[in-house]
Amino acid sequence: MSAAASPDSPDRRPPDGGAATSGAPTPPFAFADVETLLALVSTSDTVADGVVGGDVIDVLSHSLQCADILETWHPHDEELVVAGLVHDVGHLLVPGDADGHGRHGADAVRPLLGERVAALVELHVAAKRYLVATDAGYRRRLSHGSIRTLELQGGPLHEAEVAAFEASPHAADAVALRHADEAAKVPGRRVAPLEDWAPLVVDLANRSAG
Repeated sequence: MSAAASPDSPDRRPPDGGAATSGAPTPPFAFADVETLLALVSTSDTVADGVVGGDVIDVLSHSLQCADILETWHPHDEELVVAGLVHDVGHLLVPGDADGHGRHGADAVRPLLGERVAALVELHVAAKRYLVATDAGYRRRLSHGSIRTLELQGGPLHEAEVAAFEASPHAADAVALRHADEAAKVPGRRVAPLEDWAPLVVDLANRSAG
């Protein structure tokens, strides 16, 4: 795989060809249509998600693997699968903000894909912190990149934060997304291309609009 640029690389441009903002529209930003969303996701093959076993895995490959895993684990939950596909779009919207990327992504997809997808995108960051706080072995299973960003994201949740997370109606699904997130970091793994997911995303957007 060719070397991927850092997530805070300054030479990325938004899909409309506008002014460079590290590859994304200036926040606050909301996707108006699926075409714009997927156009941005498609550019993330040049943005590194991390290094696994000495090989770079890019955000696009990671996102496609995540959706593929969730479709296998939860084949009847289309919103969870789509959340897996777009969960890291915040890295493209606000490069370098590891702590806020879930929130930025959620705000951007909410008008298009609905509240549940947005909630899962936002909570996948807190889910990592939750699992580190509640599962003694989880931290050992994290990739090097996830361990590095854990501290930037606030470290393990505190007791009150654990209770607040568990009170969310989306907590269990956010944990499922988080487990898929960690499993979706296999350099070179062959999965369906982005265009194969477009009909599902379009269908979900149409249902959310209705």
